[in-house]
Amino acid sequence: MSAQINHVAIVSDNYAQLAKFYEALFGMKSSNLQPGAPAMTVGDGYVGLNHFGIQVDDVETVFERMRKNYPMVKWLKRPSNRPFAGITTHDPDGNVFDLSQKDMTNRAAIYVENDGRANARHIDHIGVRTMHSAEMARFYRDVFELTPKNKGANDPNEYLTDGHVTLVLMPWDITAYEGTGIITQGMDHIGFKVESVDAFKADVDRIAASNPRLAPAPMTGPEGRKLEALFRRSCPLGQHQMADCDGTLIDVRAD
Repeated sequence: MSAQINHVAIVSDNYAQLAKFYEALFGMKSSNLQPGAPAMTVGDGYVGLNHFGIQVDDVETVFERMRKNYPMVKWLKRPSNRPFAGITTHDPDGNVFDLSQKDMTNRAAIYVENDGRANARHIDHIGVRTMHSAEMARFYRDVFELTPKNKGANDPNEYLTDGHVTLVLMPWDITAYEGTGIITQGMDHIGFKVESVDAFKADVDRIAASNPRLAPAPMTGPEGRKLEALFRRSCPLGQHQMADCDGTLIDVRAD
């Protein structure tokens, strides 16, 4: 089976502003949706930034594997008037994600427009917090044939890849949030690869100075500093941690 992690979701009341943030800093391109659509979609050429989703060549194969080995997992085909709808499902821990197939009639335009050639700045990994990371790694391996990646001896995370994007399954433990706001299990952060971390930081400063509405949300104060420290130690892939202008956590690294 050919499976591709092809989109990521950010739910926000400020979706138009967020789209401009990712366009300005990461060179993402907007998708043409109908006027008045309740969302904005942007992509890096390979991944569309709107939902955590997996595209496969045959959804019936996925359904059969779920029925046979994971009977607790259910799925639901979404109405065709949803701009990003396909099939919504979940893993055994309850982490919700979208499932799509290339010829699906209720797919969004963003998936068609991505040509598979990612920008120089592109989505590199997706961090997901979950209760049973090792068991969920087996689920994504068995059902979608994502490939496990090697990790350090003391690394509690699990890593799986479609050959381009890495799914990072991170243990969720409520006690890790002592002194800061509790983030429930599910998507934790989005990881980007850039050509140069220093060049990226310079672009952040330049864009924030020219348009403060696109400045990253600061992680300041006692709670913010504790959240940033938790973020830094939770995923070893990033070299620079920040939040977008709406507070979504972003990991940035270069080769």
